[in-house]
Amino acid sequence: MKKVIPIGADHAGFELKAAVIQHLEAAGYEMKDFGCYSEESIDYPDFGHPVASMVEENQGMLGILICGSGNGINMTANKHQGVRSALCWKKELAELARLHNNANIIALPARFISEAEGLEMVDAFLSTDFEGGRHERRVDKIACA
Repeated sequence: MKKVIPIGADHAGFELKAAVIQHLEAAGYEMKDFGCYSEESIDYPDFGHPVASMVEENQGMLGILICGSGNGINMTANKHQGVRSALCWKKELAELARLHNNANIIALPARFISEAEGLEMVDAFLSTDFEGGRHERRVDKIACA
């Protein structure tokens, strides 16, 4: 059974999203593309919320979000109680987001990274496991009552 990865982007992230989908499908992943589907201007929450909802409803699932700065779509995802979305712009940040923070969504800033950097971060994010230990206690304190 293929691992399903939900992905979404705004118009600024459309090209990088297409490259990520092609890259991950070639690696054997099944992609759930929530859009957008062109470079026509749209609103990032319309694509961030569906990805975040799918991740929130499926424990252990990891997702990918992309917008121009990465900030807006990251903020959108983090409105979901069961989501820990991490804005990353370097491979090391993507690894640490999983390793120490148990992030379940990576948010990428399409206007500030190359395609190669984006693919490298996605690969690192998907292949890094949560370390647990002292980090588990910290992650458990993130959720609001």
